[in-house]
Amino acid sequence: MKIACLGWGSLIWNPRSLPIRGSWYEDGPLLPIEFARESGGKRITLVSVDRASQVRTLWALMFVETLQEAKNELAEREGISNSNIEFSIGRWDSSGDDIHGRCSTEIGAWATNLHLDAVVWTNLKFGFKQARDKMPKYSEVLSHIKSLSHEQRQVAEEYVRRTPSQVDTEFRRLLQRDFGWKPVDAKMA
Repeated sequence: MKIACLGWGSLIWNPRSLPIRGSWYEDGPLLPIEFARESGGKRITLVSVDRASQVRTLWALMFVETLQEAKNELAEREGISNSNIEFSIGRWDSSGDDIHGRCSTEIGAWATNLHLDAVVWTNLKFGFKQARDKMPKYSEVLSHIKSLSHEQRQVAEEYVRRTPSQVDTEFRRLLQRDFGWKPVDAKMA
């Protein structure tokens, strides 16, 4: 099976043990991605959202035999428990038997054009930890980052700066303006 994994954030520069073949391709589907999730270490990370300007995502083929294996591998990389895989790992398969996640219709159309058998992606909820599924305003993201300790802010900055340049979101442009965080060429696996 030809199974792809989509990425837009730290998967690109830090895939860890995610079994991808070669490099990330830069012609993934256009998706509404934004810095809109409070994640570990209080970082604000990229997730798919309901409304945002669409950005070109990245993708890589995986060294896996089945869609279930791809879901498990991505969940392990993302620290998603087995009980949450069905909710937090998006997937599309060409048979139509296992489709779930935000933007699955758009991803399926893109995958069909590339003759892929299946696609997996991280399908985490947006929002702050105390308000999941509530899209944060930029002013809230800015206040949150300003409230971080020096060490936490360094981690948050690295995440924003190492995100591939093509993932040019509205909040990223505003963070670059407000903090002077210029993109750093991320070493792609």
